[in-house]
Amino acid sequence: MTGPARLRLPMPDGTLAPYVVRPAREWRMSSQPPASRVAYAAAHVVADPLGDPAAPSPALDWDATLRFRRHLWSCGLRVADGMDTAQRNMGLDWAATRELARRTADAAQDFGDPADLVVVGAGTDHTRDVTTLDGVVGAYCEQLAAIRATGAGVVLMGSRELARHARGPEDYYEAYARVLTQADRPVILHWLGEMFDPLLAGYWGGRDIWAATQSLLAIVRDHAAWIDGIKVSLLDASHEVAFRSALPPGVRLYTGDDYNYPALIASGSDALLGIFDAIAAPAAEALRALDAGDKLRYEEVLTPTVPLARKIFEAPTQNYKTGLVFLAWLAGYQDAFVMVRGAQSARSLPHLAEVFRLADQAGVFPDPPLAARRMASLLALHGITA
Repeated sequence: MTGPARLRLPMPDGTLAPYVVRPAREWRMSSQPPASRVAYAAAHVVADPLGDPAAPSPALDWDATLRFRRHLWSCGLRVADGMDTAQRNMGLDWAATRELARRTADAAQDFGDPADLVVVGAGTDHTRDVTTLDGVVGAYCEQLAAIRATGAGVVLMGSRELARHARGPEDYYEAYARVLTQADRPVILHWLGEMFDPLLAGYWGGRDIWAATQSLLAIVRDHAAWIDGIKVSLLDASHEVAFRSALPPGVRLYTGDDYNYPALIASGSDALLGIFDAIAAPAAEALRALDAGDKLRYEEVLTPTVPLARKIFEAPTQNYKTGLVFLAWLAGYQDAFVMVRGAQSARSLPHLAEVFRLADQAGVFPDPPLAARRMASLLALHGITA
């Protein structure tokens, strides 16, 4: 009988340490979304391994990309697409995003209403030469309309163009007020911290977090009928709790805090998280435990995923996508560890080895022997053999 897989994993100090892969954990699967929280997994895209990483527009493996979204829906999670996890503004252009929105919304019909199961990021990235507030508003509205035409819901992403040209909070207020009134159903706003995108530093009109919060709250309070919720990705748990308490009734706070999500969700935040891309099955089971009032099971399942999330999202945080794609490859959800613009090279081998170890300990891999074989192949590529 074959015993557990054994590997030698590189450590940060340059040494190799033995590691024994754990048995698979069984998660109870259901495509029924959790009832007590709205939970989106921000999904990555699968690059075509034969594509040219230097091509102007990315080559995607559409079959694998949609297969992964079906995996997320089969776990009971909703899908947030075309956002920073999908390498938006880091290789995924608007043309590819628009096609992704159409294909994802079409695929979602097998699970329910696309407007309930999918949101897609609308931004201004197809008009990088925009120089006026009118241009920013027009770009937002163009993408919003194109996404809604697919049947998907919308996340209004932070705009690098608006950040570059806005003179202060009043310009953010005017731009968002004009865009929101063009929406035919409530949208999600996105506050993406500069650790995820340095070009969005000072968003909402200033670098002081509390002044920026008041700027955003002014928009939300005056336009609550057009806003489903706010996704906050600042990695600041105390700020999120305070901000959540200040929102008007009916406006959700979607945590984007990939460091502190268990406590934030338990205390009342909904979720739109990149880490859910990697931990979909355990995350969905934890949320169903929360539905049942079983806080002990909720913590038992989610707590072991936190060290993994903190490793994947460590600085430089914007490189977290590499860890998510790496885990999808190890888990067998895609056949190649490649990314748009060759971003698989953004993390070191010791970093990836630690991601592997923490994912195994959190029970993320549905087939640990497969994950071990693929990890061994990556190690061999770097000259490390058993």
